[in-house]
Amino acid sequence: MHYETIDIETWQRGKLFRFFTDRLRNVMSMTADIDVTPLAEYIRKNGMKFYPAMIWAVSKAVNMRPQFRYGWDEHGNLIRWDRVSPYYADFHKEDESFVKLVTEYSDDAAVFHSRFLADRKKYGDLRGFDLTDVPRNTFDVSCLPWVRYRSFDIHVFDEGKYLAPVVTWGKYERFGNKTLLPLSMNIHHAVADGWHLSRFFADVQEIIDNL
Repeated sequence: MHYETIDIETWQRGKLFRFFTDRLRNVMSMTADIDVTPLAEYIRKNGMKFYPAMIWAVSKAVNMRPQFRYGWDEHGNLIRWDRVSPYYADFHKEDESFVKLVTEYSDDAAVFHSRFLADRKKYGDLRGFDLTDVPRNTFDVSCLPWVRYRSFDIHVFDEGKYLAPVVTWGKYERFGNKTLLPLSMNIHHAVADGWHLSRFFADVQEIIDNL
């Protein structure tokens, strides 16, 4: 895990960061439709599963933007990770429960997919937050594949210092010649603005289109 320590006093975004952490803490949330038609075709041709493939796509988009890779070190200093991995919910239908797992991110979709399947098998007996060896360079991912929603918000009730993105998506459905999926992101305003949030969705769509 490599990171850069940020000097808030000299950082270009320092004044905004102070404002949105000390005076007006808030999290931005947005939901947009993503056309996952190319992703569905890609996984069909390559024998992959949709969930890890979609996790890979959003992980690639998150890692492209420094605004989505901020966090804190063990001493409370603001840092920017060089890479973050998804901390995702894996649902167990047999007992209607989930486990939170981490799979190390890779730029290569096939490598990440293989790691995901290995982790799911290795930790198949765990539930909830039983996984204790969780690295600090993560962001949150979950999925609600049972409903195609129009918006989704999840709020982290900590001290107002959770800086990592929270990414969620719902059920995809076919509309004409497109398969659309509602994708949501929550991000602390201290580290990102509306432009960065908007770019996330454009990046995910471009990644999927270029598969």
